[in-house]
Amino acid sequence: MTLRYMSGFGNAFSTEAVPGTLPDGQNSPQRCVHGLYAEQLSGTAFTAPRAANARSWLYRILPSVRHIGRMRRIDLPNWKSPPQSIDHDLSLGQHRWGPIALPDRPVTFVEGIATITTGGSVADQVGTAIHIFTTTASMRDDYFMNADGELLVVPEMGQLLFFTEMGRLSVGPGEIAVLPRGVKFKVELIDGPARGYVCENFGQRFTLPELGPIGANGLANSRDFETPVAAFEDRAAPSRMIVKWCGNFNAADIARSPLDVVGWHGNYAPYKYDLRKFCPMGPVLFDHADPSIFTVLTSPSGEPGTANVDFVIFPERWMVAEHTFRPPWFHSNIMSEFMGLIYGRYDAKEEGFVPGGFSLHNCMLPHGPDNDAFLKAINSNLAPQKLENTLAFMFETRLPQQPTAFAAQSPALQRGYADCWSSLTKRFDPAGHTMASS
Repeated sequence: MTLRYMSGFGNAFSTEAVPGTLPDGQNSPQRCVHGLYAEQLSGTAFTAPRAANARSWLYRILPSVRHIGRMRRIDLPNWKSPPQSIDHDLSLGQHRWGPIALPDRPVTFVEGIATITTGGSVADQVGTAIHIFTTTASMRDDYFMNADGELLVVPEMGQLLFFTEMGRLSVGPGEIAVLPRGVKFKVELIDGPARGYVCENFGQRFTLPELGPIGANGLANSRDFETPVAAFEDRAAPSRMIVKWCGNFNAADIARSPLDVVGWHGNYAPYKYDLRKFCPMGPVLFDHADPSIFTVLTSPSGEPGTANVDFVIFPERWMVAEHTFRPPWFHSNIMSEFMGLIYGRYDAKEEGFVPGGFSLHNCMLPHGPDNDAFLKAINSNLAPQKLENTLAFMFETRLPQQPTAFAAQSPALQRGYADCWSSLTKRFDPAGHTMASS
């Protein structure tokens, strides 16, 4: 499989699976070569500013109107969109879950998505839904298109092959894939069952964060993002096209694969990124910087500096700050934080927070390291230390997150999670002495 590197978000690409497919100098010639149809896919309004405008021209065997015909409503009961009615009695609080068990029957990627939290409004194109996926079967004759938002997929177990109408992307633990709104695809398993996390973004498209005083280099480099080269299925077989629209699911029976784009050009396409190429930055003398310095992608909200959702990672890195509490500090945040662990240990929660698990610390609910992590941090010799074999992430959003009934009733819910702070004791010394040890 061949991939093309993105030289920067917003730049255009051109790729063809059959030589001579793309027209020279115009987008929709009177007659496309090879008997193809020209079709534009727009991810923004036609009149969006040039720097933000996202669209691609697809040259395909049949136009999409042949792939989405008479539709019927179907039910994917565990996949929810905001706003949702609260149909459970899980109280407000800090919550944590262990890994969701893999199903013991064939379940495809789309069938295996279960929503954990939602915030915002799918109809107003604001907010997110955060899901877990568990899959044990490839999508053979099913195809999917999400009209509600883009999907940021974070595998934790197993390799996935996303066969999109614009080409193929394979991703595994330590990598991410982004499937834009309106792009058709199916998901195949490469090496057995898979599990991971999905952020469904209803707001503005993910983009790289501004670097500000950091300068031109650091964090995620645009050249490390990869888009697929053109690949297509010229396949006649009874199939099903599933479409998500305004939180509902519809399906159409079709006779041919919709992944029939022979060539395309533009700047609206799926992409992948290897998180191990992220260049972390941090303090080199004292103090603990805000986690925003680990932002990989951001979906702006329109309010400067306050994201619809940020995708943040906590990778391997050196910690060198002097006289500084190095783990994440105790805090309450206007943003809501959903965290997951891809592999290794997380330094603020070395026990209980395991790969495949996740936690929710909602808007203004206090949280921070447990007692063991706190004691370890204040008693440590603050020599340079490298955190190794660790990769955690966070979806951070300005919108409060409502857990779903699936999340509230899951056996993976750790109902005693808040007890991890119960052994924090009074340490106040009015004489002004610094207390350590216990």
